[in-house]
Amino acid sequence: MQPPMNPGDEKLWATLIHLGGLLVSFLVPLIGYLVLKDRGPFIRAHTATALNFQLTLLIAYVVGAILSVVIIGIFIILAAWVLAIVFAIIAAIKANQGEWYQYPLAIKFVS
Repeated sequence: MQPPMNPGDEKLWATLIHLGGLLVSFLVPLIGYLVLKDRGPFIRAHTATALNFQLTLLIAYVVGAILSVVIIGIFIILAAWVLAIVFAIIAAIKANQGEWYQYPLAIKFVS
């Protein structure tokens, strides 16, 4: 078992995981959760909330792709994309400031 992270490292990794979700969808939060979840309560909470949000977005993208046949799916994909950018930036800022954050609209898959 690895030792707990110091608060500065927890803030850095939490920030990077939130921003990594923008670039590689759910993979960065998933890897971060699996590797860092036992390193401290702050990093565990942030990796779990980032993973939950990215999985929720993945569902929205799949539904949007299916519904794009009837045009409305394009709007679902666009809305999910905008929410991903806005909420990931807010979460990264909160993590960098050492604050706890929960994404709104996220389905809780892991805790």
